[in-house]
Amino acid sequence: MHTKSDSAMTSQAASSPPQSPSRYMTSPTHSHHDADGVSIVGSSPGASPLHPNYHHHLRYGSSPIQHFRDSSASLKHASSWRKIHNDHFSESDDDDDDGRVPVRCFAAWFALGSILLFTLFSLVLWGASKSYKPAVFVKGVMFQSYLLQAGTDVTGVSTKMLSINSTVSIALRNPATFFSVHTSSTPLVMYYSELKIASGYMEEFNLSQRRGRVVVVAVGGRQMPLYGGGSSLTSRAEEGGAPTVVPLQLSFTVRSRAHLLGHLVTSEFHRHVRCSLALRKERLGEPLDLADDCQYGDG
Repeated sequence: MHTKSDSAMTSQAASSPPQSPSRYMTSPTHSHHDADGVSIVGSSPGASPLHPNYHHHLRYGSSPIQHFRDSSASLKHASSWRKIHNDHFSESDDDDDDGRVPVRCFAAWFALGSILLFTLFSLVLWGASKSYKPAVFVKGVMFQSYLLQAGTDVTGVSTKMLSINSTVSIALRNPATFFSVHTSSTPLVMYYSELKIASGYMEEFNLSQRRGRVVVVAVGGRQMPLYGGGSSLTSRAEEGGAPTVVPLQLSFTVRSRAHLLGHLVTSEFHRHVRCSLALRKERLGEPLDLADDCQYGDG
């Protein structure tokens, strides 16, 4: 057994002629020992090329498998170090982000809290305002004139024509202690047998806290056709007969609006009024009390 250097073996492998496949397959396998007593089992010199460090590992008592394991361990160690390094920087970035997140969260929570607080306050204020409904009360009516005569409508049909003039007194009061109301009304309409014979309009106005006001509205109609509904009416009482009485209905709605927080929060109140009254010609110019003849409803 002879010990050969790495350079000598490399030169011999380079100068050796290539072996034929048949010789490679039939060459007997032999073993030899190097100077350190390591047993080498292999084929003929031309069987297959060896890694240059193969003999180096043989010389110092390590095998290629052990070298592969060591290399794998080194690669795993390097990969683990890179992972720890990346995790460290990721945690650092998270720590930096955690330093900025509370500021954004605080601003978002502050804005959301402000909106919720304003909404809650508005709802409480709106609910409290509903217990302060403006009061509406029809005091009475006075008829100034009444005229019933024959005539024709716009289409030329002959019928009785009615003309009346009256004034309606309405008392309003705002019981609220923390808001005023803007008051308006639908047209005041008088009906005879479901026929509209007179109407009037109430002016809009503001009503301060805990203040009241009496409004007088002119309601009248001129040459209103009655058609078949006025057959029983006369312009004056016949001698020895019953006095002229014209049953009427008065209807309107008072609307009040309260601005609780400017135009952001408002509260509206509707008060429907319907009164039954009778026009008596012999009492023209006298006030007619309607305290017990009106019905009120909330809308």
